[in-house]
Amino acid sequence: MSIEFLDFYADWCGPCIIMDPIIGELEKEFSGQMKIKKIDVDKNEQEAARYGVMSIPTYILLKNGKEADRIIGSVPKQVLKNKVEAALHAS
Repeated sequence: MSIEFLDFYADWCGPCIIMDPIIGELEKEFSGQMKIKKIDVDKNEQEAARYGVMSIPTYILLKNGKEADRIIGSVPKQVLKNKVEAALHAS
């Protein structure tokens, strides 16, 4: 079973820029298990509001279309990796 990883960001957001290569690494590591959807909050205000995104970067893990986890702010790669693995293995 795969999960969807929503990456809420903005081009002007320093922490978002720092996290971008880490998100790319995760995409490669979890290829076939996780789909990343990048959402620019400046261009997609309605989608950000729909998910209640109040600050960026915000990462939301969806499993079967439902929120499995939410990470706000820049965090170490291992934190994101652990969250993805937990979401993948949760029943």
